[in-house]
Amino acid sequence: MAWDTDAALLAEPDQLPFSDNQFDVIVLPHTLEFQALPHEVLREVFRVLRPEGRLLITGFNPYSAFGIKRYFGRERSTPWNAEFISLSRAKDWLTLLGFDIVGGQLDCYALPAQTERNLQRLTRLESAGDRWWPFAGGVYFLHAVKRVAGVRLLKPDWARTPRRKRAAVVPTRAMHDTDIPTNLKQK
Repeated sequence: MAWDTDAALLAEPDQLPFSDNQFDVIVLPHTLEFQALPHEVLREVFRVLRPEGRLLITGFNPYSAFGIKRYFGRERSTPWNAEFISLSRAKDWLTLLGFDIVGGQLDCYALPAQTERNLQRLTRLESAGDRWWPFAGGVYFLHAVKRVAGVRLLKPDWARTPRRKRAAVVPTRAMHDTDIPTNLKQK
């Protein structure tokens, strides 16, 4: 594949040339839809992301007007030639790899249109979409955090041993007045 770019580094997303735990944040803007093995891309991202590192993903929702156009439309150019990955599948893959989903949102409820005039006609759909059909946003955004089990084990509160109480000195008949500590003497 020929790339027309001035970039210093070109790499396939499923074979990144970086060492483990290298990055704090990785952004994947519509990357998974255009990969033959999107799960491998996520596995590679998990490898190069530091523990507690952030992953931001955008993707096209196949259960939206965008997905309907992709499925039934005649147009086969980008982005309609991509394999749209559902939000539930993306969340499932992230969970299996060890990510925690900390946020997400659906957006772009209007129908896909090519002219500005048609887009302005569809502005009502955009404003009502989140309320009336929240599952049908054309684009989803996911925010995930890489979680790694810690090495240091902490004991729970109930397992901690209680502190010993100080032993009280109780005067007996055999003790003389001088043997009794001053704080226990009766006044």
